[in-house]
Amino acid sequence: MIVCNQLMNAHALSCASAHGEQKMSSNILNTTDATFEDDVLKSEIPVLVDYWAEWCGPCKMIAPVLEEVASEYEGRLRVCKLNIDENTDTPAKFGIRGIPTLMIFKGGNTEATKVGALSKSQLTAFVDANL
Repeated sequence: MIVCNQLMNAHALSCASAHGEQKMSSNILNTTDATFEDDVLKSEIPVLVDYWAEWCGPCKMIAPVLEEVASEYEGRLRVCKLNIDENTDTPAKFGIRGIPTLMIFKGGNTEATKVGALSKSQLTAFVDANL
């Protein structure tokens, strides 16, 4: 499993949008420290959060897989991405030590965590086991 080194000690500003939701694609939501509670913890459906960074190769590798999963599970699973360089509070709160880290939240609680780049079959098995 390839895991990028943690660079969470860098100080960065949150990039929260004015209304709390900035779409990265048609099916993936960009969440921030400021919007995490509403986007993830208060969601009525399970949420898959991808903790990532621009400089992380494995994070870029799984992006297309996340797009596919977000599309295929639309309505049953919300997929969010949180940039750890721009949002340092949330990763620290959830003990993120390496990226990509994928966490599934249900009812405001962490249900399951995987660290590292996953294939589509690995990701769908992870999601299916925790929905």
